[in-house]
Amino acid sequence: MPLPGAAFTTLGTMNDFSAVPDAPRSDRPEQVRALAADLTALDYTVDAVARLLGPEAHDALGRDQPVPASLVLRENTTPLAVVTRLWLLAEPVPLDALAKALPASGVDNLLALGLIESAHQSALVRAAVDLRPYGWPADTDGGAGADLWVASDLGAHQRPGVLRRDHVLGIGRASLTLAQGTIRRVVGRALDLGTGCGIQTFHLLHHAQSVVATDISERALAFTRFNLMLNAAALGLGPADFDPANPDSRISLRRGSLLEPVQGETFDLVVSNPPFVITPRHRGEAPADQFTYRDGGRVGDAIVALLVHDLPAILAPGGIAQMLGNWEVGRDDDGAPAPWSARPRRWVREDVQAWFIQREQVSPGTYAETWLQDASEGRDPALFAAAYADYLEDFESRHVTGIGFGHILLRRPVSAATAPEPLGTGTRFEEILYPIEEPIGPHLADALDREAWLDAHPTLAAERLIVAGDVTEERHQRPGAEHPGVILLRQGAGLRRTVILTTELAGFVSASDGDLTVGQLIAALAALLERDDDAFADGLQDGVRSLVRDGFLLPAE
Repeated sequence: MPLPGAAFTTLGTMNDFSAVPDAPRSDRPEQVRALAADLTALDYTVDAVARLLGPEAHDALGRDQPVPASLVLRENTTPLAVVTRLWLLAEPVPLDALAKALPASGVDNLLALGLIESAHQSALVRAAVDLRPYGWPADTDGGAGADLWVASDLGAHQRPGVLRRDHVLGIGRASLTLAQGTIRRVVGRALDLGTGCGIQTFHLLHHAQSVVATDISERALAFTRFNLMLNAAALGLGPADFDPANPDSRISLRRGSLLEPVQGETFDLVVSNPPFVITPRHRGEAPADQFTYRDGGRVGDAIVALLVHDLPAILAPGGIAQMLGNWEVGRDDDGAPAPWSARPRRWVREDVQAWFIQREQVSPGTYAETWLQDASEGRDPALFAAAYADYLEDFESRHVTGIGFGHILLRRPVSAATAPEPLGTGTRFEEILYPIEEPIGPHLADALDREAWLDAHPTLAAERLIVAGDVTEERHQRPGAEHPGVILLRQGAGLRRTVILTTELAGFVSASDGDLTVGQLIAALAALLERDDDAFADGLQDGVRSLVRDGFLLPAE
């Protein structure tokens, strides 16, 4: 799609975030469009940069290790190499080489936009931000693929030192996890709560009629606005969409904490990568001293608890909220280890459907080390030691033995009549610590469809089922044994669950080819196993329902 021919209107209102100090400017639309044209001509894409660097150096750069890439590019003066060294490796580059690489933009305009700054030597310039390619393949979000560019603050591997407190994070692991886990169906209104540099908003614009993006950080909203303007063509945005006074704009940027900017509104889809990190208030530290991109400023996991409880209030009937979060795992009142789901279970309102998937759980010490290194606080040994102690003392004060992380899905029922039966079987908690298929969003959507089908079919006796195409069976038995001791059913796709089958349930699955109804199969197994009691039939049907819920068995078309 060509770039829009009309110039964007230059806006100077208090809330358009187009000219925020220490952030890229988007009040110079012609210059932003010129940069987009230059980057397109350069083929500054994920695939092109990967080819330029080679597999080893590109993989290392993905781990925030720039040295291999720097060695690969040290003699390379091609325009793509110059731009890669500038914005991905944060190396100073010759002014004339950059001018040649980005002729439509020009060095002066890049300086004015806040994307580069003068280096110590007058003939060199260096990056003021990280500006990197980002893309996804076709159908990832229900539409065509896209090659985009994303500006964010430079990371600690690019510019040494502890990160600034209002650091705007780029494309991180958590943001990609959320993007891959989001259900991508066409919706009317969507909300990106805590947008950061705008990654979730990019995806939402491909399947939502309009998007509201909020953040407590003015700098984050400035980065988001710049990124939206830089990628306007690929995102289907026009000049009017950048006018905050336009009621028909597809995108609205709002500053505020949590749900404050959207009070009284409802949305069909809410996504949030909130500042869920559990961070203790260090000695003598004020709220402004914490990192806005990750620290919620509340005790323990309170910010996640608050969102789980309050988000359903802004969901339209049938609306879904998806977020990532941390939760504390500890002991019960008797001092015994409590299940990881104990705290999250208390956060869910009774009239809300909820599904938690714990993807990992770490010890307090490991958690502290992870987040201290994330902000490069380990570069100051005294600061690191004091902060580490604060973490451990804070967790111990609440008897925390572990910290969980994972997906949270909330759904407001379409009607009050369906509210007492969340996700068909009540609020659901699963721990899945092994690798799953990505993107997982389509499989979560299919799971909700299966739940709806089960709700519409309280008895399965007249239904016909088939085994899903990715399912395999394993049988294990001791040498010489007549029958297997363990029968396992495995999924090759989606959440890749494994379940242990009883003999009768294994027999049911083996015969599920769509020819006979569930009632007929249960009757046949009851006769074969000489079990004509109601408990056998009821138990087998419950097992079948669980296999349908989890996608091992599917309704026959």
